Amino acid sequence: MQSTTLSKATLSRLPLYLQYVRTVEGSMISATIIARNLGLGEVQVRKDLRMISQAGQPKVGYPVQQLRWDLEMALGIHQKISAVIVGAGKMGTALMDYDGFHEYGLEITAAFDNHASQVPFRHGNMSIYAMSKLKSFCQQYDVHLGILTVPASAAQDAADQMVASGIAAILNFAPCHIRVPAHVIVQQMNVALSMAHLNLMVHQENKEQEETHYGKQIV
Repeated sequence: MQSTTLSKATLSRLPLYLQYVRTVEGSMISATIIARNLGLGEVQVRKDLRMISQAGQPKVGYPVQQLRWDLEMALGIHQKISAVIVGAGKMGTALMDYDGFHEYGLEITAAFDNHASQVPFRHGNMSIYAMSKLKSFCQQYDVHLGILTVPASAAQDAADQMVASGIAAILNFAPCHIRVPAHVIVQQMNVALSMAHLNLMVHQENKEQEETHYGKQIV
């Protein structure tokens, strides 16, 4: 991997590349094929891949296994990353049950909830602690990444506690924006909004197809 600082835009695309490359069965893959299958611009894909891998060959492409390794290294997947979940409701427990985090080097170490007692209880293999234990847990286990899955009414208070506990990056599933210091990274996840956007795109696509078909009938 080249020692170049990657932009946030490039970093946001690397997981897409890795997810796709992991499905490739052949020995070689080109930026053209990746771009076509992911619906991205070929020039952008070539530029991104050059930033993280030197294994590309003109008119040949990349060895699949080497490109996969380079992508995993760029994403830090071979380094175990510890994270906590704040909010042990339906969304939080669903994420506790999700096994896919391990594929990307992420380990959910514990969950925290305002309604948890001072004595931790278990959900599957995971312990759920009271929020009052968050700071000491994060300091003891050097945790700096958190997943926020609380209702909107509790989101800002929970985020403040996460920041005070040393959390430097938050994946926010709460249906609202949270205010954090400049050094804290927040990625907003809004499932309902994403579904509404997909629905709008489907209706727009159907409308365009109907208009095209109607135009052909007139001709």
